Amino acid sequence: MRIGPKYKIARRLGAPIFEKTQTQKFALREGQKSTKRGGRPKSDFGLQLNEKQKARMFYGITEKQFRKYVETALSKPGAPAANLLNLLEHRLDNIIWRAGLISTHRGARQAVSHGHFLVNGRRAFVPSYAIGQNDSISIREGSKGSKLFAEKEEGELSAVPTWVKYDSKKKEISVIESVGDAHTDMLFDLGMVIEYYQR
Repeated sequence: MRIGPKYKIARRLGAPIFEKTQTQKFALREGQKSTKRGGRPKSDFGLQLNEKQKARMFYGITEKQFRKYVETALSKPGAPAANLLNLLEHRLDNIIWRAGLISTHRGARQAVSHGHFLVNGRRAFVPSYAIGQNDSISIREGSKGSKLFAEKEEGELSAVPTWVKYDSKKKEISVIESVGDAHTDMLFDLGMVIEYYQR
């Protein structure tokens, strides 16, 4: 999926949804610009659309893929927003990013596509592969010496959520629970996203 100019998109959506925009420099720059901006307040539809775009861009997936996730979330029992969060967060590329093995969503997606990871001992090439609580993700033996994973070896990790576990000795990632109400720094409102598709 081609996203386009990330700074411009993040500025338009009003949230640092890309890793490169999650810097103090970007925050200060946007803080200065926001005081100069005016504009009309958005309608309910506009707000819902904005939240949908934030979520879609954050995970880096197409509109067609995103709509399928929403439809699946609505068809499952329970709260649709919570269902959607679990579906999105349990993507293989997202879990690798959450574990801190790769520093960006896009990088994690490329690493999966290039076959650097195994799921339950089998090589995986699909970034959207749905990971369950009994699944194990490991780095392929031939990829362990890659510079891609040097950051992990040096212990320079990003904050790992409580529902993801990384075993540094075995070099394995596992999901120990569903996302549920676990704390995540969400930059968007999935409740409004569901409302957008239900309108």
